[in-house]
Amino acid sequence: MGSRILTMKRQAAELGRIRTGYSRPNPNPDKGPIPVKSQTFILTSHSREYIAAAAELYGGRVEQWTPQRQSAAQWRVITEARELRAILPAGDVLNQANEKWGGGGCERRCDGVTESISGKPCICLATYGENWHERSPRQVCRPTSRIGVFLPDLPDLGVWRLETKSYYAADALAGGLDTVLQATGGKGLLPVRMWIEQRTRVVDGETKQFQVVMLVPALPKLRHALSGPISTAAALDPASLDRPAIEAAPAERPDYLADARACRTSAEVREVWHRANRAGHVARDGSDELSLDLMRIAEDIDKGIDPRTGELGDQDGGAEADDEGVVDGEFVDEDGGEEPPTAHPRAAWPEAATPGSKGAAR
Repeated sequence: MGSRILTMKRQAAELGRIRTGYSRPNPNPDKGPIPVKSQTFILTSHSREYIAAAAELYGGRVEQWTPQRQSAAQWRVITEARELRAILPAGDVLNQANEKWGGGGCERRCDGVTESISGKPCICLATYGENWHERSPRQVCRPTSRIGVFLPDLPDLGVWRLETKSYYAADALAGGLDTVLQATGGKGLLPVRMWIEQRTRVVDGETKQFQVVMLVPALPKLRHALSGPISTAAALDPASLDRPAIEAAPAERPDYLADARACRTSAEVREVWHRANRAGHVARDGSDELSLDLMRIAEDIDKGIDPRTGELGDQDGGAEADDEGVVDGEFVDEDGGEEPPTAHPRAAWPEAATPGSKGAAR
């Protein structure tokens, strides 16, 4: 059995990223690129194959692209999709922090209480107060949320990282995921829908526009999301949770008559009847048609008639030897007692099954 390094994170490979914005060149060469909020999702990756598959699935044009402050070129597609269907991996997949980045990398990373790089209390809160998030990103951290999701209709096994720096999206994502995690315990996969929602709010008499990424369970009913983990098959096909279960086809009834015709003694036929009775295929009083047919086969065998052909067998009463030259001299009933081969098979059958008795079928 394999072994693991216990302190290592066990993460799926990251195939690419899901973004909600991009930048365009600034006409003023002295200023940086202009950020643009996208109405649709943008997918980026180092692999052209993944982006080409995404363009075919979600629309858009494949183009080469180099992220800011990086030298390695990547590929991206600004899709036509306002909504994505994805699958959340098991566990708590949401990572959030207030972050401030500069030319040298991440300068601050804070959980809202403590800034982890310096070890000091939240610098933004201490400097600007509770509404610090309304200030320019050049002054304060940005609430950064990251979620790795599977896109099941794209190639290969790995996650696509959704990243948003919206203060309001951070709150909405955390609230929705915490509700589901409380119900599922983070066990199993969960299908989700993601979309970009445009919103407005009024601050000091000024209307501001912003966008949030909404993420909700993609299940037929709310109770499916709150009733515990679902199977992998259901995560791939959520609609199956609301389909009625397919009932198993009833088992085909054995051909008891064929079994009886293959018997060599009436006692063996009687055992066929008992087997049918235990399976519920004959009436306990033996008055049904199958019981009566089995009794007739037993009678024929006692008369020396071959039930398979209807022809009369050995008239001298001699029993035929089997392939090894053995002649049966006796047979044993189901209780283990011996009885002569001439005993009538109906002796141990239901009295009502005997032709002529009360309740017998005619």
